[in-house]
Amino acid sequence: MIDSKKNTLIVIVGQTAIGKTALSIQLANYFNSDIISCDSRQFFKEMTIGTAVPDVTELAAAKHHFIQDRSIFDDYNVGQFERDALKKLDELFLKNPIQIMVGGSGLYIDAVLKGLDYFPEVNPEIRKDLTKELEEKGIESLQEKLKQLDLETYETIAIDNPHRIMRALEICIGTETPYSTFKNKAKEPRNFNVIKIGLTADREILYNRINKRVDVMLENGLLEEAKNLHKNKNLNALQTVGYREIFAYFESDFTKEFAISEIKKNTRRFAKRQGTWFRKDEEIEWFDFETSTKEIIKKIENRMEK
Repeated sequence: MIDSKKNTLIVIVGQTAIGKTALSIQLANYFNSDIISCDSRQFFKEMTIGTAVPDVTELAAAKHHFIQDRSIFDDYNVGQFERDALKKLDELFLKNPIQIMVGGSGLYIDAVLKGLDYFPEVNPEIRKDLTKELEEKGIESLQEKLKQLDLETYETIAIDNPHRIMRALEICIGTETPYSTFKNKAKEPRNFNVIKIGLTADREILYNRINKRVDVMLENGLLEEAKNLHKNKNLNALQTVGYREIFAYFESDFTKEFAISEIKKNTRRFAKRQGTWFRKDEEIEWFDFETSTKEIIKKIENRMEK
């Protein structure tokens, strides 16, 4: 990595539909920087309308990275994004010591800013064996096995979540080392300073913006987009709000009207979870979504001078 602490990454966070894209473009234009997109739903080129990808005008207004740069058929996870985003930032900082990152995916943002716990690769056959055991003997068998192999993880993990139990067990078995010993290790220091900007709004205003966004998606052809993706509904990329509900409508589990109401409701719930995640971060400086860009820029420049 570049050995420099003069680099600054301005990170714009907030709930869905709050106005992060517009602010990121304005800041990118002011600082003559690129934009790293940190929205895990917008990575995939087949998903445009349902993920609120920036439109053609917005994409042309500033150089974006990690927007629709892979397929839903690609296996892509947060660890890979951490690696790719840091590599891209190294390239961008050579051109300009100020860069922008924007998104609502808290885990992906934390991966870039702080790093993830490292877990070694293990034999995939272990996961297959654990899946078979879950099917034949139930989750209690896996719980007891984890209790024997790693009591610390057993006492702290979501013990009713089979996926998390299997993840811990495959590390325990594959490395012959407790899963807990790999947690909370020292991370590689980053080569940039971070300024976090958060946008917020009253709940009623935010929920109205969410409802309106869903209506616009439908007007722009969300049903047709989902229809083209329906045959691939089991892919991980499509296990997301806006598509699941419409797939249920296609399969006659929901009426069209109910599916739309569920999209709005589930998007509001998603926004609530985002808010809970970001409010825990004391490093974020919050601004009302209607705050002028000029005022936000002034705050950022004051922070950089300190």
